[in-house]
Amino acid sequence: MAVDRESVQQWVAAYEDAWRSGDDGAVERLFTPDARYARSPYDPDELHGHAAIRGFWLVDEGATFAVTAEPLAVEGDVAVVRLEVRYLEPEAQEYRDLWVLRFAPDGRVADFEEWAYWPGKAWTAS
Repeated sequence: MAVDRESVQQWVAAYEDAWRSGDDGAVERLFTPDARYARSPYDPDELHGHAAIRGFWLVDEGATFAVTAEPLAVEGDVAVVRLEVRYLEPEAQEYRDLWVLRFAPDGRVADFEEWAYWPGKAWTAS
């Protein structure tokens, strides 16, 4: 399935709505059954499948946050999205993020890779 910026933005909005509302049942609507979810490009414990992704989502239950997102690149079934996330409560925190998404023919994501960066953290390997 070839995706476009509008369909990517709709997917991100549905992800945000599910994340915000704690709708862990949305995992099935957003991700393929065998989806890979890497919380970083070097995640040694990347998540595989609905149950693992659902468990990860429950970590943020009760948090309030604001998100802005913009698809930067879309080609074929792959999209790159830039996000800014600001947690408000219970602990204020912010970060900027890139998501690399590979969509399945049915419009769900089969491969999710996250590149998150926090203020004040090193930007070099040294």
